[in-house]
Amino acid sequence: MSSFLYRLGRAAARARVLVLALWVVVLAAAGGAALVFNQGTDDAFAIPGSESQDALDHLGRVFPEVSGTSAQLVLVVPDGAKADTPQNRAAVAQAVTRIGKLDQVATVVNPFDKNVNGAVSNDDRAALIAVPLKVQLAAVDPATKTGLATIADDLGKQTGAKVYTGGDAFSNRVPKLSPTEGIGLLIALLVLVLMFRSLIAAVMPLVTAVLGVGVAVGLIFLATLVTPISSTAPMLAVMIGLAVGIDYALFLLSRHRDQLGEGLDVEESIARATATAGSAVIFAGLTVVIALLGLAVAGIPFLTTMGVAAAVAVALAVAIAVTLVPALMSFAGRRLRPRAPKPRRTRRRRKPQIARWWVRTATKAPLVTVLVVVAGLAVCAIPATSLRLALPDNGTEEHGSPARDTYKVVSEHFGPGYNGPLIVTADIITSTDPIGLVNKIADEIRHVPGVASVPLATPNPKGDTGIIQVIPTTAPDSVQTDDLVARLRGLEPHFLAAYGTQTAVTGITAVGIDVSTQLGGALLPFGILVVGLSLILLAMVFRSIWVPIKATIGYLLSVGAAFGATSFVFVQGHLADALNVTHTGSVISFLPIILMGVLFGLAMDYEVFLVSRIREDYVHKGDPHHAIESGFVSASRVVVAAAVIMFAVFAAFVPEGSATIKPIAFSLAVGVFVDAFIVRMTLVPAVLALLGRRAWGLPPKLDRVLPVFDAEGDALVHELRLADWPTPNSTEAISARALRLEDDRGRPVYTDLDLHLPCGEVLVLHGTGACGKTALLYTLAGRVTKFTGDLKVLGRVLPQHTHALRRDVAVVPCRDTGDPARQIAAALDGDAGLIVVDDIDLVLRTDVRDQVRALLAERRTRSAGPATFVLTCQDPERIRDLLPEAAHLHALTAAQPAEVS
Repeated sequence: MSSFLYRLGRAAARARVLVLALWVVVLAAAGGAALVFNQGTDDAFAIPGSESQDALDHLGRVFPEVSGTSAQLVLVVPDGAKADTPQNRAAVAQAVTRIGKLDQVATVVNPFDKNVNGAVSNDDRAALIAVPLKVQLAAVDPATKTGLATIADDLGKQTGAKVYTGGDAFSNRVPKLSPTEGIGLLIALLVLVLMFRSLIAAVMPLVTAVLGVGVAVGLIFLATLVTPISSTAPMLAVMIGLAVGIDYALFLLSRHRDQLGEGLDVEESIARATATAGSAVIFAGLTVVIALLGLAVAGIPFLTTMGVAAAVAVALAVAIAVTLVPALMSFAGRRLRPRAPKPRRTRRRRKPQIARWWVRTATKAPLVTVLVVVAGLAVCAIPATSLRLALPDNGTEEHGSPARDTYKVVSEHFGPGYNGPLIVTADIITSTDPIGLVNKIADEIRHVPGVASVPLATPNPKGDTGIIQVIPTTAPDSVQTDDLVARLRGLEPHFLAAYGTQTAVTGITAVGIDVSTQLGGALLPFGILVVGLSLILLAMVFRSIWVPIKATIGYLLSVGAAFGATSFVFVQGHLADALNVTHTGSVISFLPIILMGVLFGLAMDYEVFLVSRIREDYVHKGDPHHAIESGFVSASRVVVAAAVIMFAVFAAFVPEGSATIKPIAFSLAVGVFVDAFIVRMTLVPAVLALLGRRAWGLPPKLDRVLPVFDAEGDALVHELRLADWPTPNSTEAISARALRLEDDRGRPVYTDLDLHLPCGEVLVLHGTGACGKTALLYTLAGRVTKFTGDLKVLGRVLPQHTHALRRDVAVVPCRDTGDPARQIAAALDGDAGLIVVDDIDLVLRTDVRDQVRALLAERRTRSAGPATFVLTCQDPERIRDLLPEAAHLHALTAAQPAEVS
């Protein structure tokens, strides 16, 4: 991966004009296509397979009048007056007639009709005109809403009452960007300027992030051609895309500027930054994308599309970081080189850096730090026990909006349950008295605890399906309403036994309850997926068992604290006024699973960037405590900048964000702050200090099974360091320096080996007992990769290019083959550049030895190229007759240093 990114970064730098032009064209194409083909968003939260959704779909076929969205006109008379007067009755009847003539209106319910119950409030000050529509919310024509509003105004003038127009048809849950979100970008710009001390470097991440978000939003709206997408999806993509887009560009720019400061050439620095920091960006982006796509485990289509939309924004941020950012860095050239610090005239004792002071404080008493952090975050998570999930309704609309005002009036005069009525459907196709059957069921439902009234009970025109409208005593998002739905569904076996009819509970409120229940049930499997992924990925990166466990526990603490803070504000109502929270008591149902997915990727990002620097220092110097301080100091500046930027971007969506986006942005802002500053920069150093050397290392069996993921481009750095080793344009087939291999128990198999074998010659590894000659042979063949030291075979650096090398290497185990000469000849015929022969002293047949001697003497492949041989034996005297005169002998003893002879 890092080698590919190295070439990609160099290519992007050289073709900077083309790369920039291509991204501009992509942005224009995505934006133009979205404008032309955009079908609009759809906030119908469907949940296929649930009882409520199946019943709602059934009603759409047999009783369409009650399956669409609806509007409400609420007539409220002044104090002391009565709504039910002859004048008001006449005016309302006229309004009902006019409403019935509007397009998309299925029917109109006159509150003063003798067959209608509960449409006039108990205080006789309000009357509710229900207007079921033929279409769903997304298909409501603005002309229909305008017509209803006009009729409401005329009704108010005729009666002298205040007429409110609202209902689901007037809801506007589409999140909108406001100037407040720009504050987050300004804070990001300020942080970047302070970090880079360069306006060019500071503006670059913002430009690339905005471009990536623009492309993502264009593609999301274009996708409305083929699938319904909720209005939350584009805003979520904007929020996450901006945050990760700025951070990913920041990582590359920071590495590039550091390398320029060290004197590296611009193009070479761009290539290396793309390979090293770009590898970390791809790792971080991959984890976020996997987590977002993992939202599909909930089995809810609108949530899956939301996760895919956000994943697209993150994937574009990654693609821009490794292509457009290198191109822009090439445009900037040497202007990105950091300024050299001015020499001080007088020497003063330097104060310790804040980062150094912080890490020393955190690790001075590591056990105390761990206990304080864990206990503190556990306390912060306590409010999460009262976290209440629900779908947004008109009670979450903006203050002063028609839908919110109508919602409030209905709650005041009729009760909160009128804002979330339930519908009980009954299959009455076999009944000979459909009206009587529906009335009997309705009478029983009236006596169910939690039912305020049953204003409507009627069969459809065909007489095969009955509907019973049930008004709860409590609000749609209350626990008591959930309990009522459960009680009504508990009566289904009774109705089937008593009346022979199958019933179901549906309606927008019931759908919301089912969505919340299914999302709540999906949290555990999604959490297991995320935690398992975290353990595996980090074990692959750090080759450690304790680092992944520590990182995963820290992630869970961050999630718990974020849940607790969100519940503290949005459910319990603390600080609600200060944060401009207009609705408390519940948060949107998919907040927990989105928070877990996004925060997982961000947490792994910070973990990799910080701990990889610590591990790098430990590998080089072997002192775990010094590595913690040194790695922390070198990485903390970038981690702090990235976390502050991400926190600012998320927090900027809180003050003026919609009721849907606001709690998500708040939880992500809290989660980022806690994870970056408390978990990664405080808890992690303390835990590593407690573990010491035990923090690094995998059980041998797991180490062999688990693949290596180079998230920081260490392999490329190693390869570049060996580019001109042992000499520029070297013709050596094998070059080894300080080569060492240990067994599963940490005991050396061979150690401190130096080898230099010219191309086309023969090397004999010999020794008796456990001298490691076979292990060394298979190391040179690219079959053993867990070694330390520097090794080049046929010009390829190992272990980075073992897979490529194996195509050019043939292994002949004489102990297991009856005719090694034939295998050697086949390898030469296959143009193998290196042939390794194990236990060649076991070749005893005279005819076979003659053939092997001839092949070793010729050492030519089918294409007439030179072939290099490495042989193993116990005593070279036994094979002296097989060897050419110029053969190199290398004696091995039990893990003792030896030199080539």
